Amino acid sequence: MTRVLVLNGPNLGRLGVREPEVYGSATLADLVQATQRWGTESGLDVEVRQTDDESELVGWIHEAVDTGAHVVINPAAFTHYSYALRDAAAQITTAGLLLVEVHLSNPAAREAFRQHSVIGPVATGTVAGFGLDSYRLALSAIAARL
Repeated sequence: MTRVLVLNGPNLGRLGVREPEVYGSATLADLVQATQRWGTESGLDVEVRQTDDESELVGWIHEAVDTGAHVVINPAAFTHYSYALRDAAAQITTAGLLLVEVHLSNPAAREAFRQHSVIGPVATGTVAGFGLDSYRLALSAIAARL
């Protein structure tokens, strides 16, 4: 079974409590359960992780490259400024793996500072604005490309 790491950045552990009018009422536990179910339905071995720590996220990306795992990533606030994360993420596609950037909300429809992604240019693709379904669409895209 094809392995996919679903990586989530800062504040996503606060899903369901943090700005539910923007990010929805689903919790991180809901996200984990749904994502694992969608992965199984798509024939993917999905592991979901969340951290508020940039260096931990970079380490997980290195792990994905080293173990040949595809990646779905919601970099959260790191989307807009983390060149360390961008440089790590670039290694995924260079290694011939798929990298899908996801966002629960649509950054292009939000504040100006959220509209620029340093991750998007090195990703295989981006899915944004569909709430939890952004993750389902990302996993479907990976399954379709395999």
